[in-house]
Amino acid sequence: MAKLLTVVGATGTQGLSLIDAALEDGTYKIRGLTRNPNSEKAAALARRGVEVVKADINDEQSLIRAFAGSHAIFAITDFFEPFITHGPERAIDIEVAQGINMARAASKTATLEHYVWSTLPNGNKLTDGKYIVPHFEGKNRIDDYIRSDKALLAKTTFFWITWYGNNFAYPIFTPNFLKTANAYVQLSPARPDTPIKAIGDPHKDIGVFALSVLKQPGLTLRPQGRFVLAHSEDTTTGKLLSDWSEVTGKPSTYVQTSLDDFSAVWPGFGLEMGIMMAMWSELRDESWSGEEGLLTREELGIKQSDLTTVKNAYNVMNWEALLNVFTHDPAVSYATDEAAERNREDATSRKRRTNVIKGNHTLGLKCVTLQPPPR
Repeated sequence: MAKLLTVVGATGTQGLSLIDAALEDGTYKIRGLTRNPNSEKAAALARRGVEVVKADINDEQSLIRAFAGSHAIFAITDFFEPFITHGPERAIDIEVAQGINMARAASKTATLEHYVWSTLPNGNKLTDGKYIVPHFEGKNRIDDYIRSDKALLAKTTFFWITWYGNNFAYPIFTPNFLKTANAYVQLSPARPDTPIKAIGDPHKDIGVFALSVLKQPGLTLRPQGRFVLAHSEDTTTGKLLSDWSEVTGKPSTYVQTSLDDFSAVWPGFGLEMGIMMAMWSELRDESWSGEEGLLTREELGIKQSDLTTVKNAYNVMNWEALLNVFTHDPAVSYATDEAAERNREDATSRKRRTNVIKGNHTLGLKCVTLQPPPR
């Protein structure tokens, strides 16, 4: 009898990518958790044979019921949903509570063999407190909670997913046309030679990595926990933009700015994302480090031919719509017809984030030390 894989956030990018890979592989029976089992995406999953179950990650008892009988669980939180409404400090608190709810429910699942937790590196630790990235910080606190539960820790793979190849879909990263330069300009607090570890199309590559993690417990589990890096391509901040120009045929210019100026241009998200970019600019090749025994695609036995590239991701995006994101409906799908349904949630998320930027939302973040990147 097939083992049961339960996926939190089944209709989101990470969850859906894993479900796609697992359905194609056929090893697992799949249960997808979602807040709204009546949504179009949830219905599409049900038609594909996924057991769709309603669950609330704010409610531990709801999760205990939803996790019952699971042999493997893929867990994820969404920092940005509460961030948009409440700002960074409250969003961290909400995310931590959700992550602990999932960890506690997982620890009470008698059948559980493998817990895959989608998290990020500890920038606070890597920089001795100089950079505290809010959407990293909450996940790091959840990491610490899992470490405190030795039984759960032995069943846990900490799953680091690198830069999404389609991140230019978000207005803060989308190149903007500047008439005087006759080019599409991208501002960033990071140096243009900042090393970036990336995955290509997240809708495909995340699932390839996550399924490989689940199918090799002898490698991806150990008593002290195991960290895995989902990484398809080495690039730089400048090359992300030059590759975009090559794919779209549009001239571009990369402009490095201070973190303060970047935050002023993009109120709210400028500080949140700018801290991350400035941190990467300073840490460089150490940005995805800090954990002993980190597994990469080579150790997992994943072939480069099984993965996509950033250019692949660019090629399936509707740039005509994205480059007019402030004057057109930003919720418009940016994918090709075949991928339109699976990307609708990303586009909706982009709309929410655009509304925050246009609404001049500010962070007021006390826990972050603002530092400009090195010149």
